[in-house]
Amino acid sequence: MKGTPVSRPSSGPQPARKLYAERPGWGPDFDYDEARHLVAYEFASRLAAGKRLLDAGCGEGFCTQDLADVARTVVGVDYHAEAVATARRKWQKPNLEFEVVDLTKESPGAAAFDIVLNFQVLEHVADDLGFVRNLRAALAPGGTLVLTTPNAPMSFSENPCHLREYTAAELHTLLGRVFSHVEMLGVFPNAKVEAFDRERRRAVERILRLDPLGLRRLLPERVVHVAFARLGQLVRRQAHGATGGTKISLEDFEVRTGDLDRALDLVALCRA
Repeated sequence: MKGTPVSRPSSGPQPARKLYAERPGWGPDFDYDEARHLVAYEFASRLAAGKRLLDAGCGEGFCTQDLADVARTVVGVDYHAEAVATARRKWQKPNLEFEVVDLTKESPGAAAFDIVLNFQVLEHVADDLGFVRNLRAALAPGGTLVLTTPNAPMSFSENPCHLREYTAAELHTLLGRVFSHVEMLGVFPNAKVEAFDRERRRAVERILRLDPLGLRRLLPERVVHVAFARLGQLVRRQAHGATGGTKISLEDFEVRTGDLDRALDLVALCRA
């Protein structure tokens, strides 16, 4: 895949990072998650040249800031004040700013942006239709929303952070209620990633066999989220071990058309 490069983690041990809207922290256990996330930003960078861009759900902004090198202006917004404060402290560029905005309640900069990005957020939102309408309101005439979300048929691990996941048809129907044109693409893996995912699935299934009655669903939410994070790291370590320690990079994923039932993430291009 060719395109404007986005920042990648340096090799070697990295400091622990917090997770906002499931933006991964750099580290040796999460190369799969990092690359899968970065490929969407690389795809978006090809659309951003000279545009006014909004990254809706930017987290700490470590991908958002790269887009300021190609876009005319970039605004990153997130509901989490600590994440925005971190982004402001780390990334300073003359055409880049970060704001605290709850996109479930308001739309930033009405009709102000040529491109709106919303990556891996929709699955966390209760009022998905209202949320999409707020994203639409931020677009200037002729603008484009680029939205990604996990593809439900390819999910095999329970995620307590997700309120719902979508099939391609479900996502297209939702977005079609707000946008007159919706083009569906997907994030597709290569054979190396497919092998890694098979081992992840096996590791998850081994863990779930320890709780055949589903008692995990009765645990307090805080306990569930802590356990999910710990087990997620364990699963990735086991998958890396089973595949010979193979590392996964940005080049192991591709955004394209194809059989969307086999895509890891859905990618929607929406225009009014």
